[in-house]
Amino acid sequence: MPLPDVMFCAQQIHIPPELPDILKQFTKAAIRTQPHDVLQWSAAYFSCLAKGEPLPVKDRIEILVATQKTDTGLTPGLLKVLHRQLSSKIFVSEDALKEKWKDLSLPQEQLRCILTLDNFETEVEWMKFLSLACSTLGGNISSALKHACEILTEDPEGGAARIPFTTFTFLYKYLATIDGDISETTVASALSYLQTEAATAGVCILPLAPLCVSEEMQG
Repeated sequence: MPLPDVMFCAQQIHIPPELPDILKQFTKAAIRTQPHDVLQWSAAYFSCLAKGEPLPVKDRIEILVATQKTDTGLTPGLLKVLHRQLSSKIFVSEDALKEKWKDLSLPQEQLRCILTLDNFETEVEWMKFLSLACSTLGGNISSALKHACEILTEDPEGGAARIPFTTFTFLYKYLATIDGDISETTVASALSYLQTEAATAGVCILPLAPLCVSEEMQG
């Protein structure tokens, strides 16, 4: 004998009061982030939400310049998402990095290329990885440092994008070492100049400063 059709009325259906807001925030996050794999990203979003972890969500929709525009590759906005999710520790496991990378539908080959730029093992020093990732966004060492400043700054959106001088020094020295073509004398001269700028700015450095130094040294 077939089972009777189950009938529901409005009084029988319970909608959790928090559900509409959760779905609203999820939809807004998806629109801002524009994930390439919506299902993969959605699973990561709700997993992070349930665990109270930083969400894989961009601050705003990215409008990329021609040199940054790719179909599926890393962008400044996505790198900022990764920084927010992984920077709580000095070292992150390669597996954790791969997981967050996959959640954003980023090419695994691009991650492998970044990791081969240094002798990382099973753990990755996050600030070094961030530096290398910034260098893959296009341009020279100055543009990489500019991207890093914009990701690391605590200034509000559209502000000066200042970062502590000690942080900038670490990034600059590391990228110069990886580059191999920048002499220690050039690095020391640049940092000496920037230290004066940092003192004026209150031990913080502006992202455009390395561009100015680079131009002066080439002149």
